[in-house]
Amino acid sequence: MKIKIVKDGPYIVSGGVPLRESVITPNGNGYVYKPGRPLPQAETYVLCRCGKTSTPPFCDGSHRSADFDGTETASREGYHKRASRLAGEGLDMLDDGRCAFARFCHREDGDAWELTEDSATPHHRAEAVQAANDCPAGRLTAVEKDGAEHEPDYAPGIEVLQDPEEEVSAGIFVKGGIPIESADGTTYEVRNRAVLCRCGKSENKPFCDAQHIVEVYRDR
Repeated sequence: MKIKIVKDGPYIVSGGVPLRESVITPNGNGYVYKPGRPLPQAETYVLCRCGKTSTPPFCDGSHRSADFDGTETASREGYHKRASRLAGEGLDMLDDGRCAFARFCHREDGDAWELTEDSATPHHRAEAVQAANDCPAGRLTAVEKDGAEHEPDYAPGIEVLQDPEEEVSAGIFVKGGIPIESADGTTYEVRNRAVLCRCGKSENKPFCDAQHIVEVYRDR
């Protein structure tokens, strides 16, 4: 399984990666995913990266007429070099700042940062771990005081995200350690969680930086 980024073009997904649409849905003070529309499955498929396609989430070649600039600007440094550490009472949390504004860091009793700071409380500790694990961008990682890191057990897959609460279409949730190959042939650090931009406006390409909110990007 692999995602290949085409220079100023789309994402080519190979290896039979399961594809589905998921809808970010409010649930109390937090969020859950609900199933979206069914999407066709294939051994290889091509996903739009410029935000102009008429056949979302698939590429229709619109990047050519749109003169799309897909230059990759994201850091190539590994997560642990980029991330800062927040020390809590019973748990720490790593944060690399890559936010796709999916808002799963919010829980009933507070956000991931507040819960980590108050992680001496067993319930808040468990909620802090869940808040970090649910971040699709992989921005947050809950870390035990002995250094053990929490990470959800994801099978490889791709979820095209919709965000009706914000009235926008969101990024592409890549999970389960699928390699992402740059247009220059190098491979980004393989991560269990990442969100790729599909509105074409991210300033941290290929990763989502929530510009779909600013641009009010809708794929249909």
